Amino acid sequence: MEPYVTVENIESKVPAWLERIYPYNTHAMRLNVSASALLVIDMQRFFLDPASPSYTCGGLAILPIVQRLIHAFRRAGRPVIYTRHVHHPDDLDSGIMGWWWEGKCLEGSPESEIHPDLAPAPGEKVVFKHRYSAFYNTDLETVLRCLKVEDIVVSGIMTNMCCESTARDAYYRDYRVFFLADGTGSINEEMHIASLLNLALGFAYVTTGDAIAGHFPGG
Repeated sequence: MEPYVTVENIESKVPAWLERIYPYNTHAMRLNVSASALLVIDMQRFFLDPASPSYTCGGLAILPIVQRLIHAFRRAGRPVIYTRHVHHPDDLDSGIMGWWWEGKCLEGSPESEIHPDLAPAPGEKVVFKHRYSAFYNTDLETVLRCLKVEDIVVSGIMTNMCCESTARDAYYRDYRVFFLADGTGSINEEMHIASLLNLALGFAYVTTGDAIAGHFPGG
């Protein structure tokens, strides 16, 4: 099956996505860089390897955009926070997800590592999670509060699973959420657009990597 988006065509697809959600994407916001953080959700080899049962084709397409934003946040001295979705080899934490999904990303495995193009810098926070939302039973909220973060930019995969779940939970905690149409990816276009519609209506301002980068000096 051909991927719904690639590095080569993502730029041409984004205008149609934004036009589709335009009637609902009414809560335009300007990023407060000095109170912002970038979340890089589950950009792990397990989800980006075409041979994996959990391969997410949209993840490969967004790699350059996410990489650019990581550099922009780092240059500005703003936090880049990563998540890794992992499970214990003995299913101690799998629960319902143990039979819901065909594949399982095991903690400590090479497949669980962040893609090398986006590798965390020394000292950058990595949140290990066992469910879709990066807030569920993790210390993410504590870290954000200690860093005095108010604006969260959500990138990564899958748009309609872990990214959307995290964005919703951030909204419930009164963070301003900036969700990247071209910095999140799924397994097909229908699911991607559906999430953008839902989030624009009730939870986030859907925007682009270029728009976010434009808030930074030299962006």
